[in-house]
Amino acid sequence: MSQPIIRIENLSKQYRLGTVGTGTLRNDLKRWWCRVRGKEDPFLKIGETNVRSSKGESEYVWALKDINLEVNQGEVLGIIGRNGAGKSTLLKILSKVTGPTTGRIDYNGRIGSLLEVGTGFHPELTGKENIFLNGAILGMTKAEINRKLDEIVDFAGVERYIDTPVKRYSSGMTVRLGFAVAAHLEPEILVVDEVLAVGDAEFQKKAIGKMQDVSRKQGRTVLFVSHNMESIRNLCKRGVLLSNGSVEKNGDIEDVVNDYIIDNLKSVGDCRKIDKMQDYRISATTKEIEITGLKRINEYSIDSCDSLEFLVYLKKNENIEKFQIMSLINEVSVGGTRVGMAYSEPIQCPIDENRFTVRFKILNHNLAKGKYILDIWAGVGDVRSSIKYYDAVYETITFEVKKIKDSFINEWHHYWGNNCYTNVSANLE
Repeated sequence: MSQPIIRIENLSKQYRLGTVGTGTLRNDLKRWWCRVRGKEDPFLKIGETNVRSSKGESEYVWALKDINLEVNQGEVLGIIGRNGAGKSTLLKILSKVTGPTTGRIDYNGRIGSLLEVGTGFHPELTGKENIFLNGAILGMTKAEINRKLDEIVDFAGVERYIDTPVKRYSSGMTVRLGFAVAAHLEPEILVVDEVLAVGDAEFQKKAIGKMQDVSRKQGRTVLFVSHNMESIRNLCKRGVLLSNGSVEKNGDIEDVVNDYIIDNLKSVGDCRKIDKMQDYRISATTKEIEITGLKRINEYSIDSCDSLEFLVYLKKNENIEKFQIMSLINEVSVGGTRVGMAYSEPIQCPIDENRFTVRFKILNHNLAKGKYILDIWAGVGDVRSSIKYYDAVYETITFEVKKIKDSFINEWHHYWGNNCYTNVSANLE
């Protein structure tokens, strides 16, 4: 079994929000003197978990908290998580751009990093000069860099501009050159943050191929951060999911990616009333009828031949007589592959009620094992050709098919039509 090339033990990183420093020169000097002597920061305060979207009470936050992780030689590790989860902070500490507040990291090799566009490049130097500069930082000799120079320039595809100052490069050209340098100057550990997205599709494919090559053929270790789950799946076998600065899941890449997607899909399956449906709504609808809430009736996990049942809470804004409900079922995957659709017959609007509820039941979905998510639409017209949409909400109710029954019909795409049951009642507040 290969030995860990990186060992992370109890790693934490605290940041202070707002003004940096203790507030006085005396205390700043005291903090510096304690750091020089290897003692604990006397002004370190208990911080809060780093929840990006909410305002906290403390001015200190833990960007990372108690991270324990081992990475083996030759492994490609995918690191995923929401914005603000701590991914970039972890890579900056690994790349020695910043230091940890507590904990330690043990390395067994040189690190080449591509953390953001232009990392390590001097804008006034030419592309060629920056190649030699980065090589020297990585500990390469001039002869070693010269031997790799043509290969780097060819891979980056910027030969025409190689003697031009980097400040005149586009962001895509800068990423091309930066990745080429990091990948070809033979670091034992290659750290790549979410920068490949800046490049075009051709370069992304080439870069992923290069990372696979340096891992499988050359035995080098790659730490890859991306929000592109397709790239993560193709490149990595193991993944780490970060949430609010802590490791939420560490294991097989498929399990980690599925948990991440499910967590991000804003499931409202257990909510009776949705107060912020605008989070899920599209704008190109007319709102004669408005979807105000959703609730899943059946359990989260169902069998392949079970019915799927949920409530749709609606508000009538104009005097219309009929409308239809359509449910689009998407498999939880990259982009959400659509695997089925069910729609109702025209539903008569209540005459005396502006708020009402539709009970929607798909009788036989025949879905394969997996995790799914619903888009819900309200409109009127011919679903097969043209329909006027009053309202639509995306990525709402989630569910999982766990068991396959004997009567399961193994069809990948389903067009169930009106293979469903609907019932209208007064609004269930």
